[in-house]
Amino acid sequence: MAEQTKKTLAPDERLDFKKILPIFIIVLIDLLGLTVIIPLMPLYATSFGADPFLVGVLGAAYPVMQFIGAPFLGRLSDRFGRKPILVISQLGTFVGFLVLGLANALWLLFLARLIDGISGANISTAQAAITDSTNEKTRTQGLGLLGAAFGLGFIIGPVIAFLSLAASGNDYRLPAFVAAGFSAMSILLTTFWFHETLPEEARGEAGRKSAFSFAAMYKALRNPAVGILLGLMFAQQIAFGGFEQLLSLFTLNRLGLNASGNAVIFVFVGVIVVTIQGGFIGSWSRKLGDRRLIYLGLAALAVGLALVAVTPHQPVPWYSKAALTQELTANGDLRPQANLTTHNLQIGIPDGGHNGWLGLAWILLAMVPASIGGGILQPSINSLITKRVRKDEVGGILGISASFLSGANAVAPLLGGAIFQALGATWPFLFGGLLMGALWLGALQMIKPGREESAPPGLAHSAEGGH
Repeated sequence: MAEQTKKTLAPDERLDFKKILPIFIIVLIDLLGLTVIIPLMPLYATSFGADPFLVGVLGAAYPVMQFIGAPFLGRLSDRFGRKPILVISQLGTFVGFLVLGLANALWLLFLARLIDGISGANISTAQAAITDSTNEKTRTQGLGLLGAAFGLGFIIGPVIAFLSLAASGNDYRLPAFVAAGFSAMSILLTTFWFHETLPEEARGEAGRKSAFSFAAMYKALRNPAVGILLGLMFAQQIAFGGFEQLLSLFTLNRLGLNASGNAVIFVFVGVIVVTIQGGFIGSWSRKLGDRRLIYLGLAALAVGLALVAVTPHQPVPWYSKAALTQELTANGDLRPQANLTTHNLQIGIPDGGHNGWLGLAWILLAMVPASIGGGILQPSINSLITKRVRKDEVGGILGISASFLSGANAVAPLLGGAIFQALGATWPFLFGGLLMGALWLGALQMIKPGREESAPPGLAHSAEGGH
């Protein structure tokens, strides 16, 4: 069936996987380093005496610096090419992981995340390389494959972290060095395998543009062709980013799931995202177009978050309050300052006694539309953005888009955590569902068909030039 579908596609509708494969592999390996670290950062910070507020600040440090760094390096990639900027950003990530592994004080954890964040143009530069290597009809599928790399990373990374912790007796330094190893591997692959996708003759016009300013971001928001899309990128990530950041606290409170149980939930989400972005989004984009795909993503995410919010209060069948409390309060030789309790986490856990499958089954069901919506939105919004700007501005506008994503990733855990603490576990997800529902209604009215739906592919990039 897949071969038959491939034969029915016109040549310009077929994604050139030979061009995309090096970018996909490089991004996947780079992401493995990041996803090995993400599950450990809160406990790593706690081992140096950080309170929950400082843990939240540490979590925001990376996206805040990426908010600043991504558009700057995105513009530089328009001027000097994708390859040198990709290597520079990967070197920063490598140094950040080394500092993390060598850290013996909390300030070094912050330094590591700041270094990694300011050099974190990996994804926006890879998006620009994908755009260079695709046409109007294959771009959404190409960008979707980067999302699939994210999904695979979030499946494989935590498994690697678990194995390295098991091998080292829960020494948090080893996963950091493992992450540095993946980063070094991505540098070698970029240097020796990746071929520059932006020819020299396409760099001159971009070279006269400023690298980054808030004025440029404000100007982009005011651009009638892409402003609403950039705002939508930020808003959807507030909801989906908050969902990712707070899900483990929610399932701890509602279902009594420990770290291992939450790992299974995240693997389930990752499998759905990989399936959507790696398998279905290309055909859906060709059938529906990016604009309608955005409508679908907003609706699915709204339904999924609302369903998560009303998950029944029922601990899983194997839940034991005593066992979970012991896990949360355990101290080891490598965490001498840690004192993890349900009190200072400010998270209540179930009493038990009415264990069952309903709560777990409900949230797994809710994960399906939430993951589909989250998997659709980012690549479809970015794809539509690239079709509504000039070709020489693609790297810069994707950098700005990445900055809005990073800004949302910084705001989401702070906003969601405040709502969680003030109103309870239900409200961050219910708020996100209502926000996505309102954005869906607004998108139906405000995101109108553009020239990319009627103009020949070669002319679509001139859409902004007419304004």
